[in-house]
Amino acid sequence: MIRDLVGYGGQTPDVVWPNGSRLAVSVVINLEEGAEQQVIDGDPVTERMGEVLSVVPDGRADPGQAQIFAYGPRSGAWRMADALTHHDVTATIFACSRAVERAAPVAHRFAQDGHEVACHGWLWRPHADYDDPDAEARDLDRAGQAIARVTGKPPVGFFCRGAESPWTRDLLADRGYLYTSNGFDDDLPYADGPLTVVPYALDSNDMKFFHPNGFVRAADMVDYVTDALDVLETEAARGRTRLLNIGFHLRIVGRPGRFKAFDTILSVLAARKDRLWVASREQIARAWIAAT
Repeated sequence: MIRDLVGYGGQTPDVVWPNGSRLAVSVVINLEEGAEQQVIDGDPVTERMGEVLSVVPDGRADPGQAQIFAYGPRSGAWRMADALTHHDVTATIFACSRAVERAAPVAHRFAQDGHEVACHGWLWRPHADYDDPDAEARDLDRAGQAIARVTGKPPVGFFCRGAESPWTRDLLADRGYLYTSNGFDDDLPYADGPLTVVPYALDSNDMKFFHPNGFVRAADMVDYVTDALDVLETEAARGRTRLLNIGFHLRIVGRPGRFKAFDTILSVLAARKDRLWVASREQIARAWIAAT
């Protein structure tokens, strides 16, 4: 892989989004709970990162960590789904498919409400750790099948934890995927062979509540996202096309103490709808392809 440090070279494509605005916003909700590795589920290790770092010895079950994750689909998801409906905001669900199978009512609710359900892998794991393409292909196939079975529609988009393998994108293209989001290097989509890369972002993301240099109170994330919106709106007003990604997790902002971040950001987006295009990632990819 050769790194591209130039991209559009400051000459970004002149694209107007379908509603006439220059700034698109993608709201992403990650459905990972039930697909994180847990010894209690027969996995070789237990996921370390949660509200606190797991201190249970390697190879032993950690029911507490499993319960911290389970809060997402049991409680947080429903609070968040109701807020999306209340604010009339469209989202994309990055769904790990073992989680989709085990928390099918959650995935079904999001799909029934009109949100896109994209593939987040079979497990919440980096695809870079697959040793061969055959093993990755098998997991991609059963992941796509699980999403189609529960939601009624196969996924057209993909994002995995960490990084893709050297062959992930070829496997996605062979399976008819439209886009991948394992890109953190631009404000706009770009082509990579037959796939469109719809970049994602980890800064305007509630995972930073779990990082020591990140958000502490709900207002921290609200202020950060609002600042990003202000900067990109100013650039859009100057005729520059832009995309802002905002990421959330059921087990993080689904908690009452952090839910205000989610609800307030949705309120901010709803209030600015005449100046933004809040769309699914599939819609963004298709609009970009049509315009370029």
